[in-house]
Amino acid sequence: MKADNQRIELLDELRGFAIIAMIVHHFFLDVGDVLGLEWGYTIFNRLCTVQPIFWAIFIIISGICSRLSRNTIKRGAIVLGAGMAVTLVTAVIMPKLLGIYNAEIYFGILHCLGSCMIITGLAMPLIKRTNAKIGVFICIILFASTYGINSGELLFGLIKLPAPSSNLLMPLGIFNDSFESADYFSIIPWLFMFLAGAFIGEYVKDGRLPKWAYKKHSRSLAFVGRNSLWFYLGHQAVLYAILYAFLEGVKIYCKIKLS
Repeated sequence: MKADNQRIELLDELRGFAIIAMIVHHFFLDVGDVLGLEWGYTIFNRLCTVQPIFWAIFIIISGICSRLSRNTIKRGAIVLGAGMAVTLVTAVIMPKLLGIYNAEIYFGILHCLGSCMIITGLAMPLIKRTNAKIGVFICIILFASTYGINSGELLFGLIKLPAPSSNLLMPLGIFNDSFESADYFSIIPWLFMFLAGAFIGEYVKDGRLPKWAYKKHSRSLAFVGRNSLWFYLGHQAVLYAILYAFLEGVKIYCKIKLS
């Protein structure tokens, strides 16, 4: 997150904002799942219309930071490993030990980001030799033309993909109706958004941002942004604990009132 030995506070703050928006979004889903309140699902579904904006912010910034990282492949392996840990917890530990179902994450944002980091790290020599403006333009075209891959479409619906017999290509965005994941980000199309950030990172690395981008505007957002991985890994556990504690508190209160 540094350029010319000066931390780019704006990137931290934007990433922190995106993480907080995600936590708020997930909170309403948990209100529905834990408390059984229908309005939680209603608000969650309505917020889904703006959620891609925060996805894009987070992924583009991650792509930018790949140009500032000393070892993008190593960082990618760490993030991918964290994603696999999330899969272990949500698909094995939570159902079997806690009795929490329908929260399984098989290829979420951490899996996607880790994969994108590794791919970008391997492709970095080519990225550095490519004109940044041309690279961003190509990535935008590829992202737009593959955005519908999760629905079995390419090129804005002009190409229909046949339903696969298995879900082996699920990381790439190709799966059948049997696949479900509480959080799902396929490598395609998000790799192209990540790569667009990597090309933009050339300007960031050269210190071409305005001076205010290097100044801190919000300590809270900057703190969340610098520790985004830990906030992502821990936010659901904290939300579940708070809501379950609230639920138990309501039950105890009702017993006292009835006794």
